[in-house]
Parts: sequence; C-alpha cells; structure tokens
Amino acid sequence: MAWLKPGPTGRQWWPDWCYQLQGFPVAALALILGGIGGLVSLFMLPPLLLLYAEHDSDWRGFAWALAVCTGISLLLWGGGRKAELRLRPRHLFLITTLSWLVLSLCGALPFMFSRLHENLTDAVFESVSGITTTGSTIYPSLGQLSHGILLWRAELQWIGGIGIIVMAIAILPFLKVGGMRLFQTESSERSENVLSTTPGLAKGIGLVYGGLTLSCLLTYYLGGMSFFDALVHALSTVSTGGFSNYDDSFAHFSQPWLAWSAVLFMLLSAMPLLLYVQLLRGRRGPLWQDEQVRGFIKILLLVIGVLTLWLKLQPAYLQLGWEEALRLVSFNVVSVVTTTGYAYSDYTQWGTFAVLAFYFLTFMGGCSGSTSGGIKIFRFQLAAEALRGQLGQLLHPRAVRPLSYNGRTVSDEVLRAIIAFAFFYCLTVAVLALLLTLLGLDFMTSLSGAATAVSNVGPGIGEVIGPAGNFASLPDSAKWLLAAGMLLGRLEILTVLVLLTPAAWRW
Repeated sequence: MAWLKPGPTGRQWWPDWCYQLQGFPVAALALILGGIGGLVSLFMLPPLLLLYAEHDSDWRGFAWALAVCTGISLLLWGGGRKAELRLRPRHLFLITTLSWLVLSLCGALPFMFSRLHENLTDAVFESVSGITTTGSTIYPSLGQLSHGILLWRAELQWIGGIGIIVMAIAILPFLKVGGMRLFQTESSERSENVLSTTPGLAKGIGLVYGGLTLSCLLTYYLGGMSFFDALVHALSTVSTGGFSNYDDSFAHFSQPWLAWSAVLFMLLSAMPLLLYVQLLRGRRGPLWQDEQVRGFIKILLLVIGVLTLWLKLQPAYLQLGWEEALRLVSFNVVSVVTTTGYAYSDYTQWGTFAVLAFYFLTFMGGCSGSTSGGIKIFRFQLAAEALRGQLGQLLHPRAVRPLSYNGRTVSDEVLRAIIAFAFFYCLTVAVLALLLTLLGLDFMTSLSGAATAVSNVGPGIGEVIGPAGNFASLPDSAKWLLAAGMLLGRLEILTVLVLLTPAAWRW
C-alpha cells in the first residue's frame, strides 16, 4: 500500500493513514473545511434570532440548518485538529476550490430547511449566487420571503466578499494563476511592507471592509431606508453582490440621494482594499497615483457621459431631466461594471446601442483586490500597453521597450498569465453559452446568462433573465451549469482548470 503514508501518532479521531493520503494532507484539509463550515454556522445565528424575535416559525428551519452545518463542521475539525498545516502550492489549488464548494453547500441549507423547502438545485443556485456575489436569483416574489431568508441572502454575499479579498491577496498571488499574480505590481504592498504580518493584513482588510459596510449602513438609514433594508442593502452593496429585498431591486427606493449613495459605495468597494489600508496609515499617494484606479474612473466617466447623451436623444426620454438621466445611467453603469447587479431601471429599453454597451460592460469588472468580478481593469490596461509596444516594435524592430505598470516592469510571465486567463475566460463563456442553447434556451438568454454568470454580475439581457426578470423559469440543468460558471468566474478559472491536469494529482 505505497500510496498510503503514515501520519502522526497519538490520540486522534481518524486512523493515522488519513493524515497523509498519497502525500496529500487530508487532515489539514478537514481542519480548514471544518473551520469554514463553523464560520458559516455562526452567521446563521442572526437570522435565527431575528426570526425567533418576530415569532416567525421559519426559525426552526435555521435551527436545523445550524445543527447540520455545525455537526459536520465539528466532525471535520475534530478529525483534523492535530494536523500540521504544511501546505504546498498544489494543495492550495484543491483547498481553495473545495472551500468555496463547502461555503455554497452550507449556504444552501437554510433555503432547504426553511418553509420554502427549496429543492437541492434551487437552494444551491441561490447559495452559489450569493457566495460568489453574483446576485442572480430564482425568487420571482421576494416579498414572500421571511426577514431571516432576506438577511441570510445578504450575509452570504458579505461572507463571499471578504472571502474574495482574502483569496485575492493571500492565495492567488502565491498560486501564480495569473488573475491576482499582478497584485503586487498594482500596489507595492509586498515590497514596502504595508502590513508585515498575516494577522496584521487580516486586521487591516477587516477594518476597511467592516468600516465601508458600517458607513454604507448609516448612509442608507439616514437617507430614508428602514434599518433592516439599510442593513441588507449595505451588506450586498459593499460585497458588490446586489441581492435586494424587493422585486424591483434598488428602484424600490425613490429618493435620488439613496441612488447616488449606492453609486458611491459600489465604486469604493470595486477598488483595491489594500490601498485603503495604506490611506488609513497616512499614505495618500498609492490610492490617487494607482494606474488601475485612475483608469477605472476614466473609463466609467467616459461610458456614463456617452450613454447619458444617448439616453437624452431617445424620443421616449426627451422629457427626462439631466439629473435623472445622469442618475439612471450612472447607477446602471456602475452596478454592471462593479458586478454588483442592482437593477434601477430596465436599460434594455434604451435602444440597441445601450443594450450592446451594457453587454460589453458585463465583462469589464472593477479593480483587482476588490470584491468585484469580471476580467478586471488592469488586464485591459496591460493588453493596451502590450499592443502599443508591439506596434512600436514593428516600426523600430531594434528598440527595447520594457512594459511597465505603476512604475514597475511587467515580466513576460505576467503577460503569459493574462493571455491564458483571457483565452480561457472567453472559452468558458462560449462553451457555457453553447451548452445552454442545447437545453433549449434562446440565443440572448444563453449568451448573456453565460456572460453574467462567469463575470459574477447578476442580471442578464432579455425578457427572461434581464433586469426585470429572474432565473426561476430556467431548467434545473441550466441552473447547475450557471452555478458552475459562477464558481469558475469567482475562482479566476485557472484555479479550477489546473485540477483537471494529471500533474496536479501527483502529490
């Protein structure tokens, strides 16, 4: 039995051989997954207590979900509590993927045990949409959901948001999978020791993330929302998730101040959180001088300006005031680009040019190191710089022009990673769209559904899954495909695809 390697001796829950299976630290994996499950269990307590205080019988569903999730987590944690966390990069590939699967499955339990009694497909779809901060929903009538379920949906997105930040900063650069590999180029936090220890890094990110959430909550509450609405929408805004308590999403709130507040916090949440940490430490330069942030703002201003003029020129919107037109366009553009996915108006009624523009914006995404999804701004910037360099090389073949970003030279390794990511990103969207058409979905639903799933945006285009629709009517097989697309997009695709290579299993 050469493939079984003996593990540590002493009192333990599992046999020795479970601690090292084919060179993989199984117990360490169990310890990590058990801890994640335990964390999700803790977040089930607020909805449970809220429902109990409201005398809503749905609290029993959360109690059962809490018991099941806690029991499994304790079993995993108990089996791995003596494990040594000596993980190699290839171990982290599998652990990262399994962690998000565990989060999604644990998150699905309240939907299944509550009075909704959702089947496995719908429960997992809603949970994955929340954890990945996508914001697509299967519920056609949110008014029928209990306050506990509404809060749980928002909590899932908030958990997913902080999970994205941790993965982006601590895991993906180490795995060198391309997506966040450039993060140390975007800001010089590693070379300049912004936070010298891992606990300090976690504390700094937690303070910024929590501070943004609290500020957003107070702004919404003072702007006219009820406390519960302010809490739910703050959790889903800062996580750039987009789950709302109402079928018409953010359009339910008529106050212009609330819309502009949401635009502000969506923008703040779509920027690198580590730059805020540097700002809190008295260093303003990194935020204002960062090329990614400047490029992000410039692109948004350009797109908003063009689409505002376009909207004002439409016959049906001639009577629209400039402030209202600017608000409608700004909210929808920022919501899509930051991959928040709030609906404020049905932009598919603005004409073909606007519809196509929003479809392309679906792929853009915000800044890396933020909670937003999509391709990310820095990849577009580097692609433009690489194209400019290639054109210059054609004119001056002997010239040597190293590619730089934020004042630092970009290596060929980073460029290869970006090319690989872009290729597999587009390939994933194409394959997913083709599979959806095989299930009977129309062209627009298939194409926009694939794009919005992989980009973690939320609403698609068309009457079925557009800003005024939802995903409830899709067949179960389509929901599983879209859930897989959400996870692939959130995990930067290559993190999952590498597990399909034989070399990844040679521990």
